[in-house]
Amino acid sequence: MTSWKGRRFEVTVGAVAHGGHCVARHEGRVVFVRHTLPGERVVVAVTEDRGGSFCRADAVEILTPSPARVTPPCPFAGPSRCGGCDWQHATLAEQRSLKAFVVAEQLSRLAGLTVPVTVEPLPGDGRDWRTRTRMTVDRQGRPGFLAHRSHRVVPVSECVIAAPGTVDEVVGRRWRPTASLTVAVDATAHTHIVENDRVVEGGDPVEFAARRHWHVAPDGFWQTHPDAADQYAEVIESWSDATEGECVWDLYSGVGLFAAVLAAQVGPTGTVLSIEGDPEASRLAAANLADLPQVETLSGPVTAMIDKAPAPAVVVLDPPRKGAGRDIVESIAAHHPRRVVYVACDPAALARGVATFAQNGYTLTDLRAFDAFPMTHHVECIALLTRTDTVGGAG
Repeated sequence: MTSWKGRRFEVTVGAVAHGGHCVARHEGRVVFVRHTLPGERVVVAVTEDRGGSFCRADAVEILTPSPARVTPPCPFAGPSRCGGCDWQHATLAEQRSLKAFVVAEQLSRLAGLTVPVTVEPLPGDGRDWRTRTRMTVDRQGRPGFLAHRSHRVVPVSECVIAAPGTVDEVVGRRWRPTASLTVAVDATAHTHIVENDRVVEGGDPVEFAARRHWHVAPDGFWQTHPDAADQYAEVIESWSDATEGECVWDLYSGVGLFAAVLAAQVGPTGTVLSIEGDPEASRLAAANLADLPQVETLSGPVTAMIDKAPAPAVVVLDPPRKGAGRDIVESIAAHHPRRVVYVACDPAALARGVATFAQNGYTLTDLRAFDAFPMTHHVECIALLTRTDTVGGAG
């Protein structure tokens, strides 16, 4: 088959798909189109074609726009530009509708479930929310972001979703060519910058959530939306339902946010196992939770740790984007916790996890989704799974 790369043609755009694009069809092939919305008639330019049943394209001309289309607020958004934002050309309400469709579709396709999904907004208007970001420096020393599915750096002078004190602190300055930059602004409004592995500004971020202060590595994990950590902690507190004296697990625990919530529920006679694979995050968790003797922080591979751990009444897990995976889900289920609260930033990974839990005796009894990453295709979900023989007691 002759490659379609560079070819242009008209299509009518169909439904949104997981990954920040919509699905169209042309001459018997599927075309995944970015920078468009369902129902639009557009001219596309094919950007990638590896043969087979599909190719990828950008909408380069909008012939019949969707009523939900708006002008992107960022000059670096659009075809061949910054690959960070997927939906700047849609209203916030439409972005949430698209994300809700994707979550529901993934649960239907991968887990066989029909679940109504509403994506809840977090405070803000979609701008100035991202408190932690990674940038790449081009060969001229200019910081920017990568183009979509590319290693090409797009230098920027601003970023509309970045919180003040982040991108604005590094643009206009020259950096080591091809370096990686991590820049964050913490709850105390201090900026922290890491160039490759070298701290060049700040270095000890302090965050505030769940009524506690948290020390976080400047290039480590913390929720990027300033309201996300508190919101998720509230859901964990509501759904975990741990009681005095119980043993509970916090898997992929980071610097200890959910472990603190669980510790308050199980009290001084209970046990919280805070398990994290990253040694620095685990070290910080131990320091952050030092006043809670019921919390035991463990550093190492989650699979190895839980195989030796005492059986939990409740499990909270917040794995990386790829999800926990079948082996870990089955290990959790083998310990028979009555509840599992699964935090996931990838709908497909969540759906696969829910399907594996279902195969091991667990039912999805509640789901909340949050628009914690406005302008992008990403969405955070929290799922409550209960053991089948205890579903009647779930709430």
